[in-house]
Amino acid sequence: MAIYHLRATMISRSAGRSATAAAAYRVGERIEDHRTGLTFDYRARGGVDHVETLAPANAPAWVQDRSALWNAVEAAETRKNSQVAREIRVALPAELDHGQRVELVREFCQREFVARGMVADIALHAPGREGDDRNHHAHILLTTREIGPEGFGAKNRDWNAVEVLEGWREAWARDSNRALERCGHDERIDHRTLEAQRIEAQERATAAHDRGDEAEALRQTVRAVELDRDPLPQLSAGAWQMKERGIEVAAVRVWREVKAQAVEVARVAEVLAGQVRDWIGRAVDRLGPPAQGLAYAGAADRDGREEAGPGRAVA
Repeated sequence: MAIYHLRATMISRSAGRSATAAAAYRVGERIEDHRTGLTFDYRARGGVDHVETLAPANAPAWVQDRSALWNAVEAAETRKNSQVAREIRVALPAELDHGQRVELVREFCQREFVARGMVADIALHAPGREGDDRNHHAHILLTTREIGPEGFGAKNRDWNAVEVLEGWREAWARDSNRALERCGHDERIDHRTLEAQRIEAQERATAAHDRGDEAEALRQTVRAVELDRDPLPQLSAGAWQMKERGIEVAAVRVWREVKAQAVEVARVAEVLAGQVRDWIGRAVDRLGPPAQGLAYAGAADRDGREEAGPGRAVA
C-alpha cells in the first residue's frame, strides 16, 4: 500500500552536524570538509539508487560538483550554531518503478524548491535488506541561502514559514497521487492526520446512512476503522540508524510496538472490507443489473503519518 510521509529537518552546527557530512552519507560519496579538515567517506555503503543535483538556471556551474556545493554552503556560514541545510525526507510509492519514482521526485523538487531559488541535492534509497521491502524513500538536501551567478547570497527566511512546509506536504501528496493515477494504480495517499481522515470517514458514513446508501456507509465505516490507530512516533536520525543496525533502544521499541498495532488494525480492516465486498456482491445479485453501481471501490486511502523506514516517519 502507498504510504504518506514527508518530514523536514534542519542540519545545524549546534547539533554537531555539517552539510558536507550529511551530503556524503546520503549519496554514498567521499567529501572532504574544507572548514574542519575532516573527510567523510561513505563510498562503501549500499542502497543508493539514484543521485542528482538540481539548481536554478542562473546558478554557477560548480554547484553540480557536490563537494564544491556543500563546502560553499559551509563557507557561507560563520556562526557556530548556523543552520547550514534543510533536509526533506519522503516515502516513495512502492507501486511505481524506479524511473517513475525518479521522475516524481525530480518534478516535485524542481517546482517546490528549485523554482524558489534553492539547490536540491537528491538521493533515492532502496529498502534496507532486513526491513520493509516497500520502503523506497528519498533524501532531499536543500540550501538555505539564495543563489545567483556569483554564488550564495542572503538566507531566505520565508522558506521557514509553517505555511510553506504545509504547502510542500500537500504538494507531495498531490504529486504522488497523480503519478499513481498516471501509472494505472488505484492506491492514493493523504497528507492529513489520521484523526482528520477518520472524522471525515465517520461523517461520510453518517451522511450515506441518512440518505439510504448502506453500501457507501459500510465502506466509510471500514475506512474509519482502518484509521483508528496511533501514528508511528518520530525517530531521530540517530535512533533510526540504531534500528537499522539492530540496536533496540527505547525509542525503537516504542516504534515497533506502535507499528505492530497499526499492522493489526490494517488486518482487521481488511477482514471487514472483505465482508463488505461480500455483502455488496449479494446485494447486487438480489437487485440485478441496476445495482452494479454498488461495486466496492477498494481499500481506503492510507494515511502517511506512518513510518516504514528512513524518511517514512511522521512529518
